Amino acid sequence: MDDKQQYGVSFWEDPDKIYDALHKLTSQPIYEVKKSEMDRILAEYFDEKCAKSKAISTEAKKFIPGGVQHNLAFNYPFPIAIAKAEGAYMEDVDGNKYIDFLQAGGPTILGSNNETIRNEVKKLLDTCGPVTGLLHEAELLLAKKINEHMPAVEMFRMLGSGTESVMAALRIARIETKNKRIIKMGGAYHGWSDQMVYGLKIPGTRQFLESHGIPDTCFKLTDEVKPNDLEMLERMLHKNKSRGGTAAVIVEPVGPESGTRPVSKDYNAEAMKLAHKYGALFIFDEVVTGFRLGLGGAQGYFGLEPDLTIFGKIIAGGYPAAGGVGGKRQYAGLMAAGVATGKHRAYVGGTLAANPMSSLAGYECIKQIEATNACVKAGLAGDRLANGLKELVAKYNLPYVVYNQGSIVHLECTGAMSFDFSSFNLLKSLSGILTHQRMIYKRKDAMEHMGAAYMANGIVTLAGSRLYTSLADYENNFAVIDEALKRFDKVFSMVENTGEGVEIDSLIDGLKAELNKKKAKKALANKAE
Repeated sequence: MDDKQQYGVSFWEDPDKIYDALHKLTSQPIYEVKKSEMDRILAEYFDEKCAKSKAISTEAKKFIPGGVQHNLAFNYPFPIAIAKAEGAYMEDVDGNKYIDFLQAGGPTILGSNNETIRNEVKKLLDTCGPVTGLLHEAELLLAKKINEHMPAVEMFRMLGSGTESVMAALRIARIETKNKRIIKMGGAYHGWSDQMVYGLKIPGTRQFLESHGIPDTCFKLTDEVKPNDLEMLERMLHKNKSRGGTAAVIVEPVGPESGTRPVSKDYNAEAMKLAHKYGALFIFDEVVTGFRLGLGGAQGYFGLEPDLTIFGKIIAGGYPAAGGVGGKRQYAGLMAAGVATGKHRAYVGGTLAANPMSSLAGYECIKQIEATNACVKAGLAGDRLANGLKELVAKYNLPYVVYNQGSIVHLECTGAMSFDFSSFNLLKSLSGILTHQRMIYKRKDAMEHMGAAYMANGIVTLAGSRLYTSLADYENNFAVIDEALKRFDKVFSMVENTGEGVEIDSLIDGLKAELNKKKAKKALANKAE
């Protein structure tokens, strides 16, 4: 860890203990809000108090596919339409106020709609406007500021999203190494480009769950390995030597899905050694962790210098067009701009990429993080929230799993995403998915119900299982966190053991066991005859 920087992660939990707790969670029936309480919440809160949101979301389905534009807005029983966001709170169109632990999916470490950034953006809009198509000084200011805190990012190219940034990084890796294959961790999300919609959410699922509309040929150069498993990573790297070589190993440094599947503290360092041993570039996807764990990002916290770094979300200070890729000069320089130069370059574009508004917002955001020590304070808020949730889980004797990586707090109530089907054997992986599919979806539904109960008690989460704290949660001696814990207490008091979630699969396993016993007895009888 870089001693010159301060980080918002006060301790690193043992991932094996977390995985053991998650396995115990998914081995038990689902604990969720009682059906009678959920029916009351749906009627008294969502139908009566969220009538405008319901009307908007209902009509939106006629004009917008799915009724919403962003996956984070898919909330049960319907999306809530937000009218105002500031600091630690949001307010919907019906006037209901919420504690905001979504924070736009992670980028607003300062809290929503930061006043200082907003005022600077207003000045820019009054003079330059949001976009010109030409160079603006803010692009340089942002790139220099990133390099100041992350020395490995010697050059930075701002793009419109994390998805685009991953696409650019993989092109760079293939140009630099002359190799073809890409290795990702199972369950990790690296955007929605064709080759990366592979093994999302649940390790071992490859292209079987999410990749509809994408030809299988798009995945022929993408490989998936089990999170936190260095042996499997090396076996894949070795296997790829005869299959076109590995161009890059890409990781979320705290583990797939923002640490939903945590890794050991030395995992990234060892994974980088393996990548370099086999001639591959090592890519840190810091879309969530960059300027959230600390000003030095996850790479500063772990004391590493990845070859390439992916940015998103926070790099525009909560404003649109949030993404970018940077790294060591020899690699990042392969994106040099220009039309038909004839040189071997990664083609990268985007009309609104690095627009003046987003570039300036990102620059001002990092300055505000510096001035307020936001990452450390948000991390302390995350510690207080996680510790409080652990106390509530113990109070009600629930099997829930709570842990945090600073300001990234995980509250696993159903374990819907805690399964793992990682295997080199395709048929074995597919068999595992099909066997557990009913349980996964049942637990997913239960997770959504918990999210609805939180919402009805004035708490916004990410899918009911992840919470991002911000600087705003630190203020007034953690008053926001303490109020939130009172609301979680109320929800947890409504929870019961449903008796569902494992019984179907347990019954199937029991029937299989009985059938095997009968087959064995019959075989012995035949042998005796």
